[in-house]
Amino acid sequence: MRVLIASHSYIVDLNCEKFRTLAQLEPDVEVTIVVPKRWRPGGVQNRTIYPSPRQEGRFRVVPVSNFSQNNQGLLTFGWDLVGLLRQFRPHVIQVEQGSKGLAYAEMITLNKLLGLKAKLLFFTWWNLPYSLKFPVSLLEAYNLKNTDGIVSGNQDGADVLRDRGYPGPIRVMPQLGVDESLFKPQPQPDLAAQVGLQPEDFVVGFVGRFVEEKGLLTLLRALGQLKDQPRLWKCLLLGRGPLKETLETLAVELEISDRILWVESVPHDDVPRYINLMSTLVLPSETTYKFKTLTAVGWKEQFGHVIIEAMASQVSVVGSDSGEIPHVIKGAGLVFPEGQADDLADRLRQLLTQPDLARDLGQQGYDRAMEHYTNQALARQTLDFYKELVHG
Repeated sequence: MRVLIASHSYIVDLNCEKFRTLAQLEPDVEVTIVVPKRWRPGGVQNRTIYPSPRQEGRFRVVPVSNFSQNNQGLLTFGWDLVGLLRQFRPHVIQVEQGSKGLAYAEMITLNKLLGLKAKLLFFTWWNLPYSLKFPVSLLEAYNLKNTDGIVSGNQDGADVLRDRGYPGPIRVMPQLGVDESLFKPQPQPDLAAQVGLQPEDFVVGFVGRFVEEKGLLTLLRALGQLKDQPRLWKCLLLGRGPLKETLETLAVELEISDRILWVESVPHDDVPRYINLMSTLVLPSETTYKFKTLTAVGWKEQFGHVIIEAMASQVSVVGSDSGEIPHVIKGAGLVFPEGQADDLADRLRQLLTQPDLARDLGQQGYDRAMEHYTNQALARQTLDFYKELVHG
């Protein structure tokens, strides 16, 4: 089976691991990933990336000329894509742009014109209802009509597409797996001492952006209710963002500022070490309707990748019920209603006062991550879905 994937995400080699693994599952599987020849991610990495071609046995990454250098919805590819498709003749084409992607419409059209007869899929993260105006509505209708299967990063996204009339096969799985060679249980006594933690401390951790929708104000208000607990706790906040000053002020008001440890964003390879300092990781995300795009309004947690990283590290997890979080945790951690500090305080109090519970949930989370969320597990799920589409 020849599989072609198109996405700007795979200009980062670390993100390719799932498909690199897929190419090794069976001897007749070949995977070619198409990435833009030039891409400007924006944000802190404000420079244009020019990815290099890579070939590793039956897995390869091929940069192709592109239009739009920093908007995945507008991304399309140049004439050299035609030659690649003619040469490779894939059985499966997957474009990771969502239902309104121009590159997906381009692949659908080339599949017809070149007579490839490939099965067509797209990947989406979008998990809130939306309405469309012409001509974007026409573009989505064309894409959905010619879609053989969809991979949705979350259950809400699958439900949205059903509501929009798509009747075909959908599989729910994240875009990227967790690397269990990086994220694994590994004590960090030297790092703990370096950041000011004692061996007996119960460490409540967070990894991510310091923004309102990540629920950090709720987290601090919950911790403020635990300041008189007999067992000593600390809160390790790993990240940065515009909300930091507000959080520092709130911590002072709640009289817990001496319990908060702030760590600026660290290299990705160091994140596993910091997660291993935690007794529990909290992802208190909150749905918001403040954000607007050309075609939709709002945001809620689309997956919460840090949850599976903590699970793989055998760290217990607590998450809000925003978006996909409860589906990811699914009984292998604790869930609370988003925005409810009292309920979050209750979940944290359970872990503080019941060490066996924290230990058991850490093990359950680890087992769930190994079964469902490693690159190996996701590669197998993906290949099984491709086979279902190709062979009926």
